[in-house]
Amino acid sequence: MNIRLLFIVSWWLAMWLLRATLERDMAVHMTVQVPMLIGLGLLLAAVVRPYELRWLAEADWLGIPGIVAVVFGTSFWMLPRALDEAVADPFFDMVKFLSLPLLVGLPLGLSWRRMPSLGRAFIWANFIPKIAAIGGLYLMAPTRLCAYYRLDQQAVAGWTLILVAVALGTLWFVAAFIGWPPYERKQGSPPYSSSRRRPVRITAGRGHPSRCRER
Repeated sequence: MNIRLLFIVSWWLAMWLLRATLERDMAVHMTVQVPMLIGLGLLLAAVVRPYELRWLAEADWLGIPGIVAVVFGTSFWMLPRALDEAVADPFFDMVKFLSLPLLVGLPLGLSWRRMPSLGRAFIWANFIPKIAAIGGLYLMAPTRLCAYYRLDQQAVAGWTLILVAVALGTLWFVAAFIGWPPYERKQGSPPYSSSRRRPVRITAGRGHPSRCRER
């Protein structure tokens, strides 16, 4: 069995066994368990990408169908009713454990590369404010939105979502408008230049000597 696939299955089983601990707190449920399940799908995408069917890749035009599935999946599992059902019903929790990796993480890993830069920027520009808006909703609600979480846990979850949105917004701003620090070459490694020319040997036809040219 593929080592990465074995790691993914082991990670999934460990999270299933620890689901009661991760779902005890609303902030941990939303900002730790859910992203980790999506992360499993991203790892799975790297495993199945070489075996992806051609017609399926062609149907995912510019990554739009896959990203639409991601948007619907993440929006559903941010609903208070969905969180309540996952805590109360093990069967519904299993649906969450299967849908987040397979219907959110996997399409995200396969479709993100196909989406152009403008489309990626549009997704980030909508996803980050949505997280902040949901966090503000949890903070401003005068009553509990989730039956299985206390009002103070709801407030902590709201602040956590807002902080996550601020962190993602800051990283996106740095990457889009400032850029990351340049990669430093290790000492002793030969410099690389895109303009470096390498001799290419071209064999002439019969009766003509071989000659070399540079490109």
